[in-house]
Amino acid sequence: MFSTNSAPTTTTASRTSLIFFALALGAFAIGTAEFTAMSLVPLIAKDLQVTVPQAGHAIVAYAIGVGVGAPLIAILSARLSHKKTLLGLTILYVLANGATAFVPSYSFLLICRFISGLPHGAYFGIAGIIASSLVPPNRRTQAVSRVVLGLTFATVAGVPLASILGHSVGWRWSFGLIAALALITTLLVAIVVPNDPSRPHASAMSQLRGLKNRQVWLTLGISAVGFGGIFCVYTYLTAILQDNLHASSMMIAVMLTVFGAGMTTGTVACAWAADRKMMLTMGGILMVNAAALAGFAGSAHNIWELMPVVFMIGCGGGLGTVIQSRLLEVAVGAEAMAAALNQSAFNLSNAVGPWLGGLAIAYGFGLTSVGWVGSALALGGFLIWLLTLSDLRTGKEKN
Repeated sequence: MFSTNSAPTTTTASRTSLIFFALALGAFAIGTAEFTAMSLVPLIAKDLQVTVPQAGHAIVAYAIGVGVGAPLIAILSARLSHKKTLLGLTILYVLANGATAFVPSYSFLLICRFISGLPHGAYFGIAGIIASSLVPPNRRTQAVSRVVLGLTFATVAGVPLASILGHSVGWRWSFGLIAALALITTLLVAIVVPNDPSRPHASAMSQLRGLKNRQVWLTLGISAVGFGGIFCVYTYLTAILQDNLHASSMMIAVMLTVFGAGMTTGTVACAWAADRKMMLTMGGILMVNAAALAGFAGSAHNIWELMPVVFMIGCGGGLGTVIQSRLLEVAVGAEAMAAALNQSAFNLSNAVGPWLGGLAIAYGFGLTSVGWVGSALALGGFLIWLLTLSDLRTGKEKN
């Protein structure tokens, strides 16, 4: 079991559903931890007696942990069974987030947030491999999407719940909640995920050799560039709603929920389409997203016109599942490494998109200019997609 190159083993429908639930719950915990921290920065700053920008470094520490941990854990766990690796990752997430709830100082906060980020990328890589092994080859993208849905549901339910908890009784309780979710995930994985054999002949070199395929790097490039547009707009969405539309706190919450609903819808719909025409789906998502982002500036003067645009931008989040599934297909022998690297690429886009949007604002183009910057990034991802398609047609993908 858990080989992406073989047919799935027989598993009862009820147990398969429990496995998907366990994997999605882990993604839910990770998504809640990643996005809730952003809303808790002022509370953390006040409690630990640091400035808000200093408290914001906890977000950076987590992102660095993701970037470091994704490839490192993929290499170190090359010979371990996928179940044992997943259990190790979830246990680490429990301990790191539990410790975050009790940090005595700012320095310890940064250390705990860095450690919390280490299992992030590797979790999605291993969980994707396990999920895809449970279904026939023509449904693997949909299987991966069932894991990623945990992350998208976090933006709709987990983040608001943890934020309300943090603002009501203290930010430390939010991380306690996340640790509890990760603990439940650990127990479920231990109980319902079948044991799979270790891989004694695997090695770090075999993982690295599997990355020689140009398609792996081109696909990662699409993730790093094409996703940046979504983060570019999402980062400044609240500021635009407050400053340009003078929206109430309730309407801001509604708009963020609309974005999350779009991401959930896009994840399901794009996975279904990708299992039929993967490359066509990937290119289509990038072009639709570029159009939605380009329409952002023109619709930002009216909240009701903006709402469907934000929904469509959220739908572009379905690209993540398609890319993850594509990597499992092309990174033969290095599936875990490539899937983990996708999380590094994802976090790179999370940094580059808002940074470029901030430059546009700083140069006087206005808050809504982030839509045009985001559209340019989506088109950049589309150009890499065209190169990917060209390589496939000319047989260069192995070079």
